[in-house]
Amino acid sequence: MNERRAIDGFGAAGLLGFAAILSFNQVVIKLTGSGFAPVFQAGLRSALAIVLVMAWMRMRGIPLTPPPGMLKWGILSGLAFTTEFLCLYLALDHTSVARASLLLYSMPIWLALAGYVLLPQERLSPSRAFGMVVALAGVALAVSDRGSGQASLAGDLLAILAAMAWASIALLARLTPLSQLRPETQLLYQIIVSAVLLLGLSPLFGDLVRAFRPIHLAGLAYQVVLVVCVAYLGWFWALTVYRANAVASFGFLTPVLAVLFGWAVLGEHVAASIWLALALVLAGIYLINRR
Repeated sequence: MNERRAIDGFGAAGLLGFAAILSFNQVVIKLTGSGFAPVFQAGLRSALAIVLVMAWMRMRGIPLTPPPGMLKWGILSGLAFTTEFLCLYLALDHTSVARASLLLYSMPIWLALAGYVLLPQERLSPSRAFGMVVALAGVALAVSDRGSGQASLAGDLLAILAAMAWASIALLARLTPLSQLRPETQLLYQIIVSAVLLLGLSPLFGDLVRAFRPIHLAGLAYQVVLVVCVAYLGWFWALTVYRANAVASFGFLTPVLAVLFGWAVLGEHVAASIWLALALVLAGIYLINRR
């Protein structure tokens, strides 16, 4: 196996681009929500992404059919993926991009807490314990601040549930036979399951189409092509080339950029308390993941 290398100029530029695409995605979801209902929008994204991900896998020679005994784990991962995006899209329909992004990217907190319980080898060192306290304080501050722009307790809680579901996907990839599959294969199972479930559930959440305009199709295309097929697959590729901790460090940019995009594009008011909450969450995540 080739040793992963340090981030070079090309890798840094690519990872910065991926982080920007993922950050701006929160803004795109919110804007596209004025044309498509949130759950329907999430289901359409998954359904359209299936074709492009399958094409990528065929081009790379990655099998499309699951190995024996793997289907049930793929479905379970797909259920977690469905929960994550059901909650995230509904959260962005109720709360601001800044708040939803901050709370969504608290995922490493919940992953570390679950890992401490489920993974005996995950020791809770003083530094990690302090990091959890700091990060959780940031989450509590964000949820308690009701005067920062579009603030909705339901939206905040949905964003936290999305983060927890995201953490459960990471745990499944680590604790189950899914760890033997390529990330692209895992992603394919996730979008197939989520397409079926989200489109099936979408009529339960009201009208599927709102004040539709052609620009909303562009928003949907952004999510399918740039987010799923460029950012997600590009991130997976980066993990095969560069050191994982170096790649992960660029993830810290994503919530910061999302807050900035929400302010710049949507004109969201970002109170000082939200910036403080974001700083606490990022500091805590750094302490949790520091070697």
